[in-house]
Amino acid sequence: MKKAQEHTNSQPNQSHSLSLPVPEPTGNGGVAGVRAMILAAGLGTRLKPWTNEHPKALAIVNGKSLLQRNIEYLQQHGIYDVIVNVYHFAEQIVGALNQHKGWGSNITISDETGAVLETGGGLKKAGWYFADEENFVLMNVDVLTDMNLAQMIGAHKQNLPLATLSTTNRQTSRYFLFDDNNTLCGWRNVKTGEEKIARNATTFTQKAFSGIHVINSRLLSLMQQQGKFSIVDVYLSLAANNIIQAFDHSHSRFIDVGKPESVVEAERMFA
Repeated sequence: MKKAQEHTNSQPNQSHSLSLPVPEPTGNGGVAGVRAMILAAGLGTRLKPWTNEHPKALAIVNGKSLLQRNIEYLQQHGIYDVIVNVYHFAEQIVGALNQHKGWGSNITISDETGAVLETGGGLKKAGWYFADEENFVLMNVDVLTDMNLAQMIGAHKQNLPLATLSTTNRQTSRYFLFDDNNTLCGWRNVKTGEEKIARNATTFTQKAFSGIHVINSRLLSLMQQQGKFSIVDVYLSLAANNIIQAFDHSHSRFIDVGKPESVVEAERMFA
């Protein structure tokens, strides 16, 4: 493998550099024909005390870290070219990726150690990685599922929305709101009563977001936000004039491994 090199074009003044061997692209992003980004920069405050000394990406479920599991999940669907953003205990993530040679994938690091950028800002910083792609996958590192990602990508390519969002009918406190055509219209927090409507509809259906997106690269040029911001805010700002659709996978196994008790449940669900 070639000498380590780091891409920090969005924020050149980093406090220190992080690096992996330069990946050798597969050329077509794998069988699915796309590249992917795993969001691994979060503080993981809900996963304390583990995250007092480790990144949540390296939390262990039955002998494998969340990061390894999701790299292997992408591989199951033909995706081997992956960019991973890092911030909290970034060196541990890079060390694990180096030690295990990316678990067989071509991994690029997006270094956010200068400032945490949240989901939207993190994607915007790493946007250069998808410059030659029509579509790409974005996913949170702390979700585990056996959802058929290839089927989700296929639906996205057939329907041609700006983005396709994985959803289930599980209960949570925050929901995306969709109309009868499965088009994103808004967002609701059922605990606080806060609601944000971007597109009017006769009725809204609440769907819980699973943290996996298939995105048309056109979205990158439409993001007007700067610095630290959520991808949810991006979707709500674009939903009035763009089609953003849901992909329901309520029949699949899924868990958000955000809390210590979730790790125990994840070990029961995923061998």
